[in-house]
Amino acid sequence: MPTPADSATSRGVIRRHPQLNHANHALLDDIAKQIIEQLQEDGRRPYATIGRAVGLSEAAVRQRVQRLIDAGVMQIVAVTDPLQLGLGRQAMIGVKTTGDLDGIADRISAIEEVDYVVITAGSYDLLLEAVCRNDDHLLEILHEVRAVDGVIGAEVFVYLKLRKQTYSWGTGAAA
Repeated sequence: MPTPADSATSRGVIRRHPQLNHANHALLDDIAKQIIEQLQEDGRRPYATIGRAVGLSEAAVRQRVQRLIDAGVMQIVAVTDPLQLGLGRQAMIGVKTTGDLDGIADRISAIEEVDYVVITAGSYDLLLEAVCRNDDHLLEILHEVRAVDGVIGAEVFVYLKLRKQTYSWGTGAAA
């Protein structure tokens, strides 16, 4: 049965990353890594152009991309600018919990304005990012997070200025 964190494909939700298994690792040969890097530069780059860059036909690139998507290795999504959409406030929220951490993370993941949830080691059990209209909206989200059973504390870190955000971290090809 899907959890809240596994639903909402129409909202562009990025799924929990499955543990890298041997089958997925086998998909990541040098050509696959080059294809991923091409798409990280431009997610709309034509397969024919990618094929010329990596030495494959358009059809072969299409098949490889589909296998990478099906295996959960990557997604191709539109990345928007929240400010351009009228969402003028972003914040990271550190959450302390007690009890079923996975269940709490799933319930928080179901909050529409929360676009990022990660289980962490350190001072907080969870870090989440909220994207909202303004401070009043952020306060509503904070109340919603704090109302989740098992949440015992939350600290908000309001974004003042975004200095860097990238989706082109590569494929580990240099590793």
